[in-house]
Amino acid sequence: MIVENEKLYGMPFAKLYPMLVAKAEKKGRTKENVDDVTCWLTGYDRETVNALLNSDITYGDFFRQAPELNPKRRLIKGVVCGVRVEDIAEPLMQEIRYLDKLVDELAKGKPMEKILRA
Repeated sequence: MIVENEKLYGMPFAKLYPMLVAKAEKKGRTKENVDDVTCWLTGYDRETVNALLNSDITYGDFFRQAPELNPKRRLIKGVVCGVRVEDIAEPLMQEIRYLDKLVDELAKGKPMEKILRA
């Protein structure tokens, strides 16, 4: 599992983020919606997220260098990839899965206020 985690952490952000966008777009949501949940979670602004898509930052470093992880992210509950996000022991993997869960909620049509734990 640790080897798999390290492989994910080392993947380019520019390769993985478009997959999250594509998942949301297939269900009628937009890149802007994905940017909104990403910025809410990480503290990056939209311009920085877009700039990082043109950089060589890894997925792991995208989360490690996040300006300010939202304290309300701990309210994110549920299953992603067969694992409950609130039970993930490895902190970096938990942050990654929080974003996966937010995109899942977008794709399921959940209202943005609920996704952002307003």
